[in-house]
Amino acid sequence: MSEAEHPARDPARHEVTVEDVRQLMGASTPHFALQIRNRIARLIRHLPPDHPARVEGEREIARLEHLAVAGEARGIPGEGERPLPSLQAEAGPSPDPAA
Repeated sequence: MSEAEHPARDPARHEVTVEDVRQLMGASTPHFALQIRNRIARLIRHLPPDHPARVEGEREIARLEHLAVAGEARGIPGEGERPLPSLQAEAGPSPDPAA
């Protein structure tokens, strides 16, 4: 359980911060992207649209949705073999997390 999901961080008793969203983001991978997306959505659902944590959370949700379907290169090219395409090859490469 992340600190942001801890009962003491209940939005009714704790002001949700951008740092709370970033704790959930962590080192997200395609395999867990949708689970992390759901946790962030649950954390920010009661925040007003212009709240900094909600803005950051919605940005991260979009990145995670893209990562879940297009961010995984499957397989390693071998002799005469091609890697398997991602689930959604036309989506292009995953966004640069440093951007």
